[in-house]
Amino acid sequence: MSVVLPRARQRAPSLWTLLREDVVCVFARDPAARSTLEVLLTYPGVHAVMLHRLAHWLWCNNWKLAARCLAFFARWWTHIDIHPGATIGRRFFIDHGAGVVIGETAEIGDEVTLYHGVTLGGTSWNPEKRHPTLGHGVLVGAGAKILGPVQIGDHVRVGANSVVIEDVPAYCTVVGIPGRIVRQKGVKLTPNHALDLDHHLIPDPVGKAIACLRERLETLERHTQTATRDDTICLPCEAEAICCEVQTPQHRTAEV
Repeated sequence: MSVVLPRARQRAPSLWTLLREDVVCVFARDPAARSTLEVLLTYPGVHAVMLHRLAHWLWCNNWKLAARCLAFFARWWTHIDIHPGATIGRRFFIDHGAGVVIGETAEIGDEVTLYHGVTLGGTSWNPEKRHPTLGHGVLVGAGAKILGPVQIGDHVRVGANSVVIEDVPAYCTVVGIPGRIVRQKGVKLTPNHALDLDHHLIPDPVGKAIACLRERLETLERHTQTATRDDTICLPCEAEAICCEVQTPQHRTAEV
């Protein structure tokens, strides 16, 4: 499974480069964006990411309290809660943003998109790694929860309101509670690593099972109707024939 590498092993770009890329990537993922000024003034997801970049720099330079205070201000302003210890890659975009929570030990790769209500949370009180790791190009739908130190591979799509508690290989789609993996037979979701924002076009295994049951019921009903038509003209059974032989004409006259 391909996951994001620790930042210490990668060549870190400058803070200015990260902030500029965070703004530019919005135009590729949100058709409502019209100008850079509009994005800078009215996009809470961009504000939260920008403030997190600064808070993370403070956190890594051992200004823990200042980092937490800046993160608290970002939460109050944007309704997005990102711990300053979380590691976030390049060109990260939070669309709409309200209700997003990202834990301290979460690691996020490049080109990742989160929609509102997403939680990258922990499932234990272990001070070590307890939050998810997202690979490159991951898209997480609205309301989805990814819990625990799970590994999410590159270009994975997590359906809206799904709950993921296990590792997910690259190029897969996860849906349901708990999340069910729908494999893509090793085929990449998009050519040339292009962004795929069609997170609503996900397989529905429950709907497919119901459709199969309906098709089978219709087939059984057709067979039943055919069998009923064939039985309308039938020969007398042996029991009826025996009764007719026992009842002589005298018996029938006496009964009358």
